[in-house]
Amino acid sequence: MRFQLTDDQRDLRGGVRELLARRFGREVLRGAVERPGLDRGLWRELGEAGFFGLRLAEAAGGVGLGVPEAVLVFEEAGRALLPGPLVATHLAAGAVPGAATGETVVTAVGGGGLVEWLDEADVVVGEVSGAVALRSVDPLTPLHRVPGAPAAAGPDDLFVLLTAAEQLGTAVRTCEAAVQHARTREQFGRPIGAFQAVKHLCAELLVRVEVARVAVYAAAVTADPVDIAAARLAADEAAVRGARDCLQVYGGMGFTWEVDVHLCLKRAWVRAERGGSITESEELLAGELLVEAG
Repeated sequence: MRFQLTDDQRDLRGGVRELLARRFGREVLRGAVERPGLDRGLWRELGEAGFFGLRLAEAAGGVGLGVPEAVLVFEEAGRALLPGPLVATHLAAGAVPGAATGETVVTAVGGGGLVEWLDEADVVVGEVSGAVALRSVDPLTPLHRVPGAPAAAGPDDLFVLLTAAEQLGTAVRTCEAAVQHARTREQFGRPIGAFQAVKHLCAELLVRVEVARVAVYAAAVTADPVDIAAARLAADEAAVRGARDCLQVYGGMGFTWEVDVHLCLKRAWVRAERGGSITESEELLAGELLVEAG
């Protein structure tokens, strides 16, 4: 089975990265942190670019691509820390009028009854009666919780996979940030990347990113629930531990509000909860490994 990206897939990824760099660069990101709210103009622009209708048939007004391409697009969204209920709106394309074009913002009840961007959404998938507002750790992800929702209840496999792709993108961002800082920050007359402890942190960041990338890309091709569970676990670890290690590379300044690393960590924490109980994914993967071991 071939997992190398095609030229078209590389062009797609590059085009999305260019769009997000232009429309949601660091200055806009920091502005969104200070003035939270969903940018409807950006949402419609994403719709026009085919972000939400990527897997929708061309005859229905979509782009007509598949899950592997969607994973590449959501990886870039995660790298940019793009806010909003992206996965829910993407999955609603073709079912909810206006979702594919970005005219309609759709959110959904996720793992443990968590609902993102409830107040900004036009349509909610799932029952949210009595939803209670929470104080979100991520300033760019307002949260509600539906009381009484089972803690282990989680969304469908494609929701989990696209969330894993976002986690992968955020892990890529923290790896890039750590390496860049290690190359340019100097202590005792030389870059901190010359010190063995920092080298090890950066190497571990890269290894986790590449392991998660292989797992997410493979799951996008096979669509197997076990592969998706493995991808989810690898991507969550890469995003959360990667952000923590990036903080260590930055040292004391990494914990300040001005440095973006804390935003990556907070987003990764929220997304890890979105997929439902991690124990369920672990047990699914463990069961498959026991079967293979006989």
